[in-house]
Amino acid sequence: MDLRQLRYFLAVAKEKHFGRAAQALNIVQPALSMQIRALEEELGGPLFERTSRRVELTEAGKVLETQARRTLAQAEFTRESTQRALRGETGIVRIGFAGNAIFSGTLMRDLRHFHHVSPEVEISVEEMTPRRQVEAIQAGLLDIGYSPDHSALRQPDLHAEKIGEWGMLVAMADDHPLASVPEITLAMLAHEALILYEAHDADERLSLLLAKALGEQLNIAHRTGSSLNVLAIAASGLGVALVPVPLRQVSVPGLIYRALNAPELTANLLVISRKKESSPAVKAWLAQVNGRGD
Repeated sequence: MDLRQLRYFLAVAKEKHFGRAAQALNIVQPALSMQIRALEEELGGPLFERTSRRVELTEAGKVLETQARRTLAQAEFTRESTQRALRGETGIVRIGFAGNAIFSGTLMRDLRHFHHVSPEVEISVEEMTPRRQVEAIQAGLLDIGYSPDHSALRQPDLHAEKIGEWGMLVAMADDHPLASVPEITLAMLAHEALILYEAHDADERLSLLLAKALGEQLNIAHRTGSSLNVLAIAASGLGVALVPVPLRQVSVPGLIYRALNAPELTANLLVISRKKESSPAVKAWLAQVNGRGD
């Protein structure tokens, strides 16, 4: 017994006539009759009571009619579910984020769009430091990372695509001596206690640029893995923070932002993933990022 035979059986049950059923199925009547006889032989008895004008279901046929409808409906559901999974419309996508992913609005935009086109995909989102994202993706505990660039991304099994870049601001307490200066230069930050978002190790790009500009006058006083911690420390007057421009929208009592005249200092955002990704849902997320065109 196969699905085709069940479809043929239901057509005859509906039409109550072999000729009309064959016409509805777009096959010749002898082929239909042969399949029904084969089904009856396999099951061990008649499914129809045949007369010269019409056919009626036997009691066994009525049982099969109910079960055949359920079986075909389940088969169709299975087919559609599998095809949707292959298209990435179901499944799970686990996302880690840090830094500008939230404050730039990038992650929320991607989440909103993906949920609109694939509402049945389960999405898990967790704040995670950039280096933890790398470790979790490599360990299979995370699928996508939103992270600033850093040296740990230079892995042969990872793919990283830059999706945003912004200038930097200086965040400080509103009673800081530099609060009255509308635009800060790097020279003004000499010996100032600096607060940095610890996306990088000390030898990475931001620290290297600051060291080149300030030399022995560079004073990195605090490093933290949370953007909000950076702003909180700055608002408390323990130092001045270098933060990406999108953080300007975050209002913290006692904190002000000032422009930084240092175009060489920028913050970026990358989407990180495995090069050999097998999940259709994750591939669909990456296709959305790649097709965004910004």
